[in-house]
Amino acid sequence: MINIAILGYGTIGSGVVEVLGLNGDSISKKCGHEINIKYILDLKDFPGTPIENKIVHDFNVIANDPEIKIVVEVMGGVEPAYSFVKEAILRGKSVCTSNKELVAKHGAELLALSKEQKVNFLFEASVGGGIPIIRPLNQSLTADEIEEITGILNGTTNYILSKMTDEGADFDATLKEAQAKGYAERHPEADVEGYDACRKIAILSSLAFGMQVDFEDIYTEGISKITQTDIKYAKAMGARIKLLGTSKREGNHVYAMVTPMMIFQNHPLYSVNDVFNGIFVRGNVIGDVMFYGSGAGKLPTASAVVADVVDAAKHLGTNIMTIWSSKKLELSSITHAKHKFFVRIADSDAKVKDKVKEIFGDVEEVVAEGVENEYAFITQPIDEDTFAKNSSKIDHIVSKIRVRV
Repeated sequence: MINIAILGYGTIGSGVVEVLGLNGDSISKKCGHEINIKYILDLKDFPGTPIENKIVHDFNVIANDPEIKIVVEVMGGVEPAYSFVKEAILRGKSVCTSNKELVAKHGAELLALSKEQKVNFLFEASVGGGIPIIRPLNQSLTADEIEEITGILNGTTNYILSKMTDEGADFDATLKEAQAKGYAERHPEADVEGYDACRKIAILSSLAFGMQVDFEDIYTEGISKITQTDIKYAKAMGARIKLLGTSKREGNHVYAMVTPMMIFQNHPLYSVNDVFNGIFVRGNVIGDVMFYGSGAGKLPTASAVVADVVDAAKHLGTNIMTIWSSKKLELSSITHAKHKFFVRIADSDAKVKDKVKEIFGDVEEVVAEGVENEYAFITQPIDEDTFAKNSSKIDHIVSKIRVRV
């Protein structure tokens, strides 16, 4: 029997308890050991529940108990999670976490520390919820040089954009609906402004390229400025707007960004809708690989956490090597990244069209049903720097969205 402790009995923590209760027998067979929850750390008591006698309020109870071999951290945030996780590793306990903030900020350090202590720091659930992506990058795709990772990494924004596209709702109304259904937080900035997706692409980039990628260095835009008019134009072109996190190697340079992007039916992420996530990986040998599934939610995320618990239990006393150096990867500026750009101008005068063609050359004009007194177009592939300089010469631009080439 292997004793574990869970830090936090919120949505994911209760999900871990539920998964172990529901599938305990099969998990034990796959693991080779019975998994026993000895402690659950939480500020609250849960009288009259099956976990009542497992609740503790002091982390030191867990840290000082040599019977605890694996700690599950599902508290969220950087502190006190970081302090607890670091102490657990120093005490010779493996840690499994779903905490993207913790992993993005301290992943390299905690991996190095766990290697020294011959334990494991596992974080499959920190990106993509129940979608397996960390383990494939760390194990299954190690024969490849990763050239690109692009993903729909946030279920809330994907839900909002899907509803705006399929039902014609506006952003504010759809956000309120997402909040009512529990898909979006009361304060949704981390989702809708792209910060959540930014941390996730930072983690994936660090693993793909083996060096620390700081999320603060990643160019990030959210979806709060996407309007129903933008959606109408996208539909007229047969495209969908998605919030994509992208990390791409070009020669010796790597750039990363999180932005709304128009994609077409030939892209595998086009059909990833509602609260689902999708992660597209391109390797120099294997080519294109796609991972798809529930990117969030109680049980899908808990399933990924429990899978890490099983992995940690199978490797007690042995460190599973993960290549993620604390040496910082200096990201290249996105100024050299090339895309097409969709642009809307609140002026349909013929002189504006002439000026656009003079500045941008050949452009593809776009017309959307029900939209008047505007001029919209798509540029040829152009780098970010040139687009910024050219677009600054044009007045009354009301929207600009990158278009996947």
